[in-house]
Amino acid sequence: MASPLKLNATPKKPWGLQWRSSVWFTTTVVGFGITTDLLVYSIIIPVIPFQLEHLKYQNVSALTGWLLCAYSAGLVLSTIPIAMYSEIRTSRRTPLIIGLVALLGSQVLLMEAPNYPLMAVARALQGISSSMVWIVGLALLCDTAPEKQVGRQLGIAMTGLSVGLLVGTPAGGSLYSRFGFRAPFVFGEICTAVDLILRLLIIERDNAIKWGYDPSVGQQLDPIANLETSASPQQSSLADVTAAPPPNPPQARTNLEDSLMLNEPKTVTSEDLPLAAHGLSIPDASLVRERLPLLSVISRLGQSPRAVVALAMSFVYGTVNSMQEPSLPLHLQAVWGYNPDQVGLVYLAALVPALISSPLAGLLADRKGSEYLTCTCLFLALPWWVVLTLRKSMPLFVLSLALQSFFVSGVVPPVTAELAAVSRNMKGVGYAHVYGAFNLAFGIGTAGENNFWFALWCDTEP
Repeated sequence: MASPLKLNATPKKPWGLQWRSSVWFTTTVVGFGITTDLLVYSIIIPVIPFQLEHLKYQNVSALTGWLLCAYSAGLVLSTIPIAMYSEIRTSRRTPLIIGLVALLGSQVLLMEAPNYPLMAVARALQGISSSMVWIVGLALLCDTAPEKQVGRQLGIAMTGLSVGLLVGTPAGGSLYSRFGFRAPFVFGEICTAVDLILRLLIIERDNAIKWGYDPSVGQQLDPIANLETSASPQQSSLADVTAAPPPNPPQARTNLEDSLMLNEPKTVTSEDLPLAAHGLSIPDASLVRERLPLLSVISRLGQSPRAVVALAMSFVYGTVNSMQEPSLPLHLQAVWGYNPDQVGLVYLAALVPALISSPLAGLLADRKGSEYLTCTCLFLALPWWVVLTLRKSMPLFVLSLALQSFFVSGVVPPVTAELAAVSRNMKGVGYAHVYGAFNLAFGIGTAGENNFWFALWCDTEP
């Protein structure tokens, strides 16, 4: 039992320390952040073409493509500064909250924009916010999750991608049809407010360890007991936190007791004191962020074949993911005469399989490795892209869309798990660095493909 100490003033232990810093809560927060990001991104896909027509713009398909390019431009241009900033900062929560502020501002701007240029600026701000989620959020998750479970936790968090598209697209069409252009943005702002609350609640792993709890192993320490047994490391009950004896170990406890004040004493236990009060340090390498220049980070990643292949896969995913998003609503409208509600239902039927493939792919990546799984998913998706070009029947179209979505969604978890492994094995390259590179490759693939696809669509659609 922890021995009581009397202190007049001591840092207050955060309430709900264990669940707020736990792996499952961190995964939930990151997953919901991805959901919100994709919801806000996709909620306007079914409605923007109709809104542009309402504003009397011509060549709506090309203008919609440029809006998606504005999003990609914001994402790409902000990636490197965000990745470097996140590795310099001791807290990952701060940039995540800044990203939410940018997301709220972008939604208000896009909702009230009276002309096309302001709509493009708003989409660029959304791209910046998206970078925060994908870089800092995934890095935060990898900081917390045990190494052997990184793929599984990333796969669970990545279901937010499908959930965001699943909810955003049909909700956007339905809300637009019933309540007008502002309704989808109000819905997005409500989701963003919930996301903000979750991000304010989260406690990062390094802060939790200061209070004697490591969420990656789910184990609580008595910091004073560990200080007293620091001479016998094998008796320590926490693998990642060890006692760092001060220059005069026998005085460590005495100095603390000498600082006690008897005026209005407050009784606390050792669990209510941060580890720093007992002379404990955190030597876990995963929590120590080495500051490297940008060129050094790029050089080290470029010299790693694993990193290069994973980033190439990220580029491919960004390319194929962006090909159908802007053109699908217009294709459904032109070929089958679908309205926004019906377009939303097609998305709904197509994205449900992705909710299964993402966590499944993450689990398989932990057990079998990422290399063959990623290639297999892309190979199995190829035939269904060909079938999507046929104009035979709607059931065949929806089935093809669902199957290609199932396999394409299985690419992201193993790729992100592979990049986490690259970071762990490369000194000075942090999780934010590798996910910044992932975000950059994805953003370039997205930006480069949008205009090409729209130009092709404009030449071939009736």
